[in-house]
Amino acid sequence: MNKPLAGITVIDLTHMLSGPYCGMILADLGAETIKVEPLHGEGTRKLLATDPENSIDGMGAYFITLNRNKKSVCIDLKSDEGLEVFYELVKSADVVVNNFGAGVPTRLRIDYEHLSKINPAIITCSITGFGNEGPKYKRPAFDQVAQATGGGMSITGTDPENPVRAGIPIGDLGGGMFAVMGIQAALLERAKSGKGQDVDISMLDCQISLLNYMATMYFLSGKDPFPIGNSHFVHVPYNTFKTSDGFIVIAVITDNFWQNLKGVVNEPSLDLPEFDTQPGRWAKKDFIDSTLNTVLQKQTSAYWIDKLEAARIPCAPVNSFSQALSDEQVQHRNMVVELTSGDGNTTKGPGNPIKLSRSSEESYSPAPKLGEHTKDVLSSVAGLSDDAIQKLIDSKVVG
Repeated sequence: MNKPLAGITVIDLTHMLSGPYCGMILADLGAETIKVEPLHGEGTRKLLATDPENSIDGMGAYFITLNRNKKSVCIDLKSDEGLEVFYELVKSADVVVNNFGAGVPTRLRIDYEHLSKINPAIITCSITGFGNEGPKYKRPAFDQVAQATGGGMSITGTDPENPVRAGIPIGDLGGGMFAVMGIQAALLERAKSGKGQDVDISMLDCQISLLNYMATMYFLSGKDPFPIGNSHFVHVPYNTFKTSDGFIVIAVITDNFWQNLKGVVNEPSLDLPEFDTQPGRWAKKDFIDSTLNTVLQKQTSAYWIDKLEAARIPCAPVNSFSQALSDEQVQHRNMVVELTSGDGNTTKGPGNPIKLSRSSEESYSPAPKLGEHTKDVLSSVAGLSDDAIQKLIDSKVVG
């Protein structure tokens, strides 16, 4: 296997979105990712599973996408026997990742303190709403809670009286992405020290990190920013504009771009010396945006994109999903891939955005059926005999 994480074994205890997304990325990058589920299966197995538009072969869009390239093993972690089986897997694993509520891994005896006694090189990762310590760390959290608490919702949309969450679940997905970074950093450190450690990922921390320079602006000015829609607090014009058949964005961030834009739209009212520099454009921001909207509605999005790109002006169509997923650049980058069910039926989903020059193999095995790999993994990874595995199955310790 020509994938960068080949040879790394990850035990994935996650559910819903943030944790499974982390596990998906690690699996896409080649880690042997063993999804340990309760005997009745992880909760998202049932999500959309019977929706005729969003499932194939009894498996919904969530599970098909987030659990590709993984193996499924069913273990009752609440039983002592099941816990011992799990510990056998941990002995030869590299990473254990979960997104249980704060305190749950300790209660289940699957936290770093317990697992490091079994395998001193183990790396554990917990993705929680608010981290593993602090004055309010035990609060429950899902995507929208993280987005709201982290401040991002307060600047999304156009109306301060009606905060809006991001269209994609950036609270959950952000936690999963930072977890991947933390795990890989811990793997690199372990190569030097020989020791494992715990990776503590807070979804709130991730949202605060993503505020980035805007947080520094707040500390400098002492002023809370407010939502300004698709416009910018410095650059003009930098916004979404209506065309005859849709919307495009134009991002003029230098005076040279402005000069080029004037040549494309050929609107006399915009050809004023005072607009040739940013302060003049900012002073007349509403007029410039309004005028551009009027001019741009006379032609299609494709017409304007061709003209703007030829003039080297930053621009883009506001694509629907169907347009974005059929974009020639997206297709060329293998960012739409075929996903199969265990029964062989196919659909498509997003590819792996991490492109490497040498370890570049991209392949996608189906999301596993419940307990599909229990016998194989307990034999090859935990070293249990066929008879021992069958006894565990008969006693409902594994499934």
